[in-house]
Amino acid sequence: MAVEERDPHSGYLTTGHEWNGIKELNTPVPRVVFVFLALTFAFSLVYWLLMPSFPVGTTYLKGLLGVDQRTAVTEELRRASASRAAWARRIETADYATIRADPNLMGLVRETGRPLFGDNCAVCHGTDAKGGPGFPNLTSGSWLWGGKPEDVARTLQVGINAAHPDTRASQMLAFGRDGMLSREDVDAVAAYVQSLSDRSVSSGPDAASAAAGAKVFASKCVACHGPAAKGSTSIGAPDLTDAFWIYGGDRSSIRASIWGGRQGHMPSWEARLTDLDRKILTLYVLDLGARAP
Repeated sequence: MAVEERDPHSGYLTTGHEWNGIKELNTPVPRVVFVFLALTFAFSLVYWLLMPSFPVGTTYLKGLLGVDQRTAVTEELRRASASRAAWARRIETADYATIRADPNLMGLVRETGRPLFGDNCAVCHGTDAKGGPGFPNLTSGSWLWGGKPEDVARTLQVGINAAHPDTRASQMLAFGRDGMLSREDVDAVAAYVQSLSDRSVSSGPDAASAAAGAKVFASKCVACHGPAAKGSTSIGAPDLTDAFWIYGGDRSSIRASIWGGRQGHMPSWEARLTDLDRKILTLYVLDLGARAP
C-alpha cells in the first residue's frame, strides 16, 4: 500500500486502503459541518442558560428568563374561565326565546354544543344527529315527547325509561308475542300503519289487508297513537303518519315492532351534565333541526 499517495483526479490523499482496485480517499469533513455544530452547541448553551431545563433534586433549573409554562397555562385557563363565565351567565339567566334570537349567543351555543353533543350524544344519535335504527333523528322535527325547548330540556334531565325517579316512561306492547293479536291481525295492522305514510299501500295489492288492519288499529292502538295515528307527546307515542321512523318504516320493521314490542332507553343527564350544559345541548339540538335541509 502506498503511503501519502494522492489521488490524481481529486487531489485528496488516500487512506491506503484498497478493495478490488478501488482506493478510499481521505476526504476532509466540510467546514460547514463544524460551523453548524458550533452554532448548535452555542444555541443549546444559551437556551440552557435562559430557559427551564434540567431537573435538580426536587426542583429544576428555571433559567434566567424565568419562563414558567405551568403558570402560563394556568393563566390561560383563568382567562378562558373568566371569558366563559361572562356569556355563560347570560345563557343561564335568559329564556330560550331570547337566546335563540341573539346571533352572538347562538354562535357560542353552536361552538360549545358541538363538543358536548359529540362527547355525550353522538354515540347513539350519530355525529350528524340523524340517529339510526333504535335512535331518533333529532333534526327531523318529529319529537316523541314534544319539541319545545322546555320539553327537550326535561327529556335530557330525566331520561326515558331511565333510573331517574321522574324519568319519562313509555313502552310499545308486544301484541304478537304476548298473544294479544293473531299473526293475521299483526300483518293487517302492519299494512295499515305503512299505508299511513305510504298511500300506495292502500291502493295496491295490500289494500284489503290495510282496510282490515284499520279496524284492528281502531280497537288496539288508538289509546296511545290516537284515532288519527298522530301519536301523543304526553306518553311518548310516535306519529305514524310522517316519514320518520325510529326502527324502520318498511313492512318487515313495522311488523317486528308490533309483534315483539319496543322499549327505547335514554339515560338521565341530570347527574352527568350541569344545568348550563343541558341548556346548551337543548339549544344546540333544536338549532340542528332548524338548520337541517
